[in-house]
Amino acid sequence: MDTTIQEQEMEKKINSKKKAPAKKIIPRDVSWLAFNARVLQEAADNSVPLHERIRFLGIFSNNLDEFFRVRVATLRRMLSVGKNARMHLEENPEEVLDEIHSMVIDQQREFDRIWEGIENELKEQQIFIRTEKHLSKDQQKFVLNYFNEEVRTNIIPLMIESIQHFPYLRDKSIYLAVVLARQDNSVRQKFALIEIPTSILPRFIILPSKDGERDIILLEDLIRYCLPHIFSFFGFDKFTAHIIKVTRDAELDIDNDISTSLIHQLEKGIKDRRKGKPVRFVYDKDIDPLLLEYVMRRLGLSKKDNLIPGARIHNFKDFMDFPTSVFQERPNPQRKSFIHPLFANANSVMHVIQMQDVMLHFPYHSFDTIIDLLREAAIDPNVTSIKITAYRLAKNSRIVNALVNAVRNGKQVTVALELRARFNEADNLEWKTRLEDEGVKVLIGIPGLKIHAKMCVIKKRIGIKTVQCGFISTGNLNEKTARVYGDHCLLTANRNIIADMNRIFSYLENSKHDIKNLEACKTLPVSPYSMRTFFQRMIDREMKNARHKKGSSMTIKMNSLSDPDMINRLYEAARQGVDINLIIRGICCAYTESKKWKKDINAISIVDEYLEHARVFIFGKEGQEKVFIASCDWMLRNLDHRVEVAVPITDPGIQQELKDILAIQLSGNVKARILDNEQRNEYKREGSKKIRSQIEIFRYLHEKTY
Repeated sequence: MDTTIQEQEMEKKINSKKKAPAKKIIPRDVSWLAFNARVLQEAADNSVPLHERIRFLGIFSNNLDEFFRVRVATLRRMLSVGKNARMHLEENPEEVLDEIHSMVIDQQREFDRIWEGIENELKEQQIFIRTEKHLSKDQQKFVLNYFNEEVRTNIIPLMIESIQHFPYLRDKSIYLAVVLARQDNSVRQKFALIEIPTSILPRFIILPSKDGERDIILLEDLIRYCLPHIFSFFGFDKFTAHIIKVTRDAELDIDNDISTSLIHQLEKGIKDRRKGKPVRFVYDKDIDPLLLEYVMRRLGLSKKDNLIPGARIHNFKDFMDFPTSVFQERPNPQRKSFIHPLFANANSVMHVIQMQDVMLHFPYHSFDTIIDLLREAAIDPNVTSIKITAYRLAKNSRIVNALVNAVRNGKQVTVALELRARFNEADNLEWKTRLEDEGVKVLIGIPGLKIHAKMCVIKKRIGIKTVQCGFISTGNLNEKTARVYGDHCLLTANRNIIADMNRIFSYLENSKHDIKNLEACKTLPVSPYSMRTFFQRMIDREMKNARHKKGSSMTIKMNSLSDPDMINRLYEAARQGVDINLIIRGICCAYTESKKWKKDINAISIVDEYLEHARVFIFGKEGQEKVFIASCDWMLRNLDHRVEVAVPITDPGIQQELKDILAIQLSGNVKARILDNEQRNEYKREGSKKIRSQIEIFRYLHEKTY
């Protein structure tokens, strides 16, 4: 039997094993909670500046809100539809929900412990969060004046016992649940609700303070102090009030019925989201028991629901904006981003790109280069068209401003705007209207597929010659998040890459979305057509090298790893002895250790000042690497249900940059956590020299010469 036939037989055996039932993997939602625990670790880390620790508590709280609004809501839906309709990793959602509840309660206790410690540290710095019971006479006068001038007209108390239909409690809002009574018990107590107007007024109000002190009161405590004035005409003289909060199902039920306008579906879905079923009820553990029982009954909640007793403060997400002015020592500014040296003194961004590929590494490199590129394209008389994708745009998007000005200058501008970007649907609907009003051609998506690719093509006409350039990024085209999200962006004029990008835009523009446009892509792997099979082939290639005793290696950086097929292929690669390094910020459903493998998987997660958002894939040993960046994680939705793009990095210098950056991250021993089978989040502490990877990467890029 010749070698070729032997290899074919071996491949058949391997493929037959791959078709076997999926090996056990870590439940996605349990792994996500383990990730949020890493965020909580940052809040507990005394080496992190105090204002940053408060911000991490806010991030933790915001993450948890979204988790309940989406993931827990999904699991509860799975319970309601029965086993036959479940298409998910979790075979038993009821068990997962029980585990989630237990983990959330434990994390809430840890959260409360950390916040108590931070409060003590604030006091040591003479920063005090005052309640309604601890105000000086001057502060009482200030609070009453502030209430009358700013707050009174923005609140309407609801006497809930007098309302036939219990009022709708809005998601993302917090409410004061109030018990009204008399000291002498001469009248029956009553219950009321007051929505705290944090969408209109600041949550934190700085009070007049003694010399050397900085006093803050929360808006809900300011309202608590004023309860006797709010309910003065009822004759009550005893008030108790505690915060409650409802988290609702936030998934949009957008079907693929092409006879219904996607716009109308979205508008309806956004309205329905506001009426979503409660998936979590959080309350102050000291709340009056009768009031708690009454509210739960009126909301249709039982003890089987996610009832989370907490401390006095809720909606901690607002603490991401805790006032920094109260700190005597101003927070250290973030390491300032800088213009990539190749563009620092360049008159034309497009000219540089025509000469060579350039990789921007955010937030170390400034996002201004992308804005400058689009501005240049907007005014260059030779530019004829700009095509770009948009998923999440900044509030006052300079990207949009550049595109609008391009239209005004006579360019043809096409924007593939993903209206279904979760929690940005309403914003993107508004962007659609503005762009179309300015003459931009807006593509609004494909039934069943989200457009998650991040790319742009700019076309110039010089005489009879057409010149094109563009970029592909791992992150959103958003100048605000680019200051804190770690991403990579390839700027290129490579003809093969540009040709495939044009094919992808043709696919998006074609009303029938002809898959032949994606089939024609020769350089770029694209979801949903070729991305999965491409990565499968790359893993298979490394397994083949391992079987033939050749060097085999994979270094993969992503946000999330949850796709069962890709995980099982990693298991098989580990069994065959492939060196596997994973850098996974968030969800990691893969086990990383097994006695059945020749080599365990080396996996870490980095949580630090910047959010690690990039997707990088390196296959092969030193000198023979195939290097890619991509917009997608290894999740079912990314590989099969979104339009995603990956791009090969062929420039040796840029390849080396990415290899060096990932090597720095893998060597980090300050902010790196080990992703083990138990998801214990133990810090990686190898090596005598402390390496905080984000600082080292900044230094590496800042000192790099070109």
